[in-house]
Amino acid sequence: MNIANKLTVLRILLAFICIGLIRQFTLPSLYGALAVFSLAAFTDFLDGYFARKRNTESDLGRIIDPIADKILTIGVFLSLVEKGLVNSWLVILIILREFLITGLRIFALRQNKVLEAQYFGKHKTVTQIAAIILILTLLIIEKATLGLSGWAWFKEFRSVTIFVTLAWVAVITVVSGIMYLWKNRKLIKSL
Repeated sequence: MNIANKLTVLRILLAFICIGLIRQFTLPSLYGALAVFSLAAFTDFLDGYFARKRNTESDLGRIIDPIADKILTIGVFLSLVEKGLVNSWLVILIILREFLITGLRIFALRQNKVLEAQYFGKHKTVTQIAAIILILTLLIIEKATLGLSGWAWFKEFRSVTIFVTLAWVAVITVVSGIMYLWKNRKLIKSL
């Protein structure tokens, strides 16, 4: 297994650590979750960098990299749903999109084709990662300022900011799914 694929596997392990830290929902665990999530997100950049630089891109990497991204982002979003911070409709939308695209990728594999991630799909992942970092940062600020006078407004600010951010994530998620399906319409017609 090359270094790029090892980094992808590491991202999956870090995803589970991050989820566990969010579920604890204390100020120290949220700091830890933000740090672990940021590291996991950075491995997404690094695995692609090493695969291209060392010319070790592989079919395995093309398959497990997007799966690792989904485990990381969907797992964190589900943890945030559990805490009542994210509406479940967003996570359902993300999961539906991912099942649809993953199903298409599996079908393509049966046709001996590997469907790589597309630019807009990568943009979707970056948007989701940025949203999660923002949400974790807002939660840390809220927990750190809890009970301090003059900070009562922050909870409402956090709620509105999360809603607007997730609305944008939903738009990007849907558009990227539609674009992916459109680009692979010939494969879909062969179903």
